[in-house]
Amino acid sequence: MGTSAEDSTGVVPPALPGARAYSRTGMWLVGARGSVATTATVGLAAITAGLAKATGCVTEQERFGDVELPGFADFIVGGHDISDVCMAKRAEALVESGMLPPHLVEAVRPQLLEADQRVRPGYNPGQQLEPQAEVARRLAQDIIDFKHANGLDRVIVLDVASTEAPVEALPEFMDADLLLAALEDPARPVLPPSSVSAYAAILAGSPYVCFTPSTALNLPALRELAGRNGIPTAGQDGKTGQTWLRSVLAPAFAARGLRVLSWAGTNLLGGGDGATLADPLAVSGKLQSKNRGLQELTGGAATPLHIDNVQDLGETKVAWDHINVEGFLGSRLTLQTTWTAYDSMLAAPMVLDLSRLMALADAAGEKGHIAALGFFFKDPWGSDDHAFADQARNLVEWARTASAKAAAGTGSPEQQ
Repeated sequence: MGTSAEDSTGVVPPALPGARAYSRTGMWLVGARGSVATTATVGLAAITAGLAKATGCVTEQERFGDVELPGFADFIVGGHDISDVCMAKRAEALVESGMLPPHLVEAVRPQLLEADQRVRPGYNPGQQLEPQAEVARRLAQDIIDFKHANGLDRVIVLDVASTEAPVEALPEFMDADLLLAALEDPARPVLPPSSVSAYAAILAGSPYVCFTPSTALNLPALRELAGRNGIPTAGQDGKTGQTWLRSVLAPAFAARGLRVLSWAGTNLLGGGDGATLADPLAVSGKLQSKNRGLQELTGGAATPLHIDNVQDLGETKVAWDHINVEGFLGSRLTLQTTWTAYDSMLAAPMVLDLSRLMALADAAGEKGHIAALGFFFKDPWGSDDHAFADQARNLVEWARTASAKAAAGTGSPEQQ
């Protein structure tokens, strides 16, 4: 069982089923004061204290029973954010929206306040004029200081910040040495904030997860730098609801020999995500990541999709799909689906799962894109497989193999 550290009240929480022989592991959240990060932190504290079950966490299923993973009590949370609204205040807003249970937030308020004390200022290009290289070094040092101050074996960096607009191709993005030189120029910011954060994770030697469709490591030069540092990476854009359902249904049509003619979709969402994605540039990257897998699964069928900002929905997300299918002798079959959920409630357990699995990847000495973690993403790095059943099988197989490597001491030097 994992080693459980004291919580903010000084009480050592009981070890939970699934905890293993891991030392404390850092969960460093980029966008730490946002809805997804706050919900994940509330959930982590509630599960650790025995106040809630880990419902929705894939790694708590029986098929992962023989996989060596850190327990929930083994994690300590920190992060970066440009917001000055603390986690506890964000959680109160999520209670008012109807998403989080008020009694649970009150019960874990000390843990939220403690976690928020470990949040450091993120990168705001509109307010910081120093070279991006210096920004990245500062952010990396925050991660390293967090690791040392808390006696951590490793720190998993997860980007759960707001979606950014795609960036235009530049020569520096193709070559690591060109990029490093460009980053030293204070008069010319080159990278978007997500890529600066990804570069900081590389400098800190931390496993990195991109849960958003932002640029992040989607630049050849940054991928080269990540490869030089030998860190495990996973992404991109968490597959929380509509795209997950699509990745289940599309292979089912194909398995029955039915041909999808068109698959039209609409998203309605409010809150911060709705406001962010109201920007045509920001939404373009999101639409690409949501559609790429469906295009491959349907063999290039028409897949029109649009996202509307409906602010009165708050934290609720609504997704509609209309699927038109050709069947036997040219007959037509249609299926309509409606998906309604609090998106952060779907994302938060995935963030916890990814933290546990990336800790395993690091302990096993994995490097580069972890293709098997494509299970969690709309547009997975290192994998062209979008069919959910295949992804689920690959995930379990990889986790068992990685667990055996970590247990045998053939993983990272820190585990030997």
